[in-house]
Amino acid sequence: MNALTHLFALDCIALDTPANNRGDVFAVAGELFSKQVGIDSNTVVSFLNAREDLGSTALGAGVAIPHGRVKGLKQPIAAFIRLKTAIDFAAPDGEPVSILIFLLVPEKATQQHLEILSSIAQLLSDADARQFLTSTNEPNKVCDLLQQWGSPK
Repeated sequence: MNALTHLFALDCIALDTPANNRGDVFAVAGELFSKQVGIDSNTVVSFLNAREDLGSTALGAGVAIPHGRVKGLKQPIAAFIRLKTAIDFAAPDGEPVSILIFLLVPEKATQQHLEILSSIAQLLSDADARQFLTSTNEPNKVCDLLQQWGSPK
């Protein structure tokens, strides 16, 4: 088992999502999380924006890991969104972003939060994994990759 095994649910995987900007994709993420854990979507968006205002969560190579600490959340939860068209996300390499993994953690999360972010960053740094996430059109296969990343074969 790895840090990502229980974070992703099939209904938090969205492929070829239309979005024109950060606000659009944050709204989509807010809706996904709202359905999954019952947190108000506007609350989710405000936590994501608060973190993003500190600095871009884009890593480069077309990927980003928007994340936030959420009061009242019991367990970490994640969502995967692949955009139909890449958007500007203030990435360090200047490239637009089309793959986003959103992470919400409890307000008091500490080491676990850092381990999850590290695992997601490692996943998104792998060129083969990025290619798979960019090209597959089956949400269940995306979910499988995300849940199994880093597990022993």
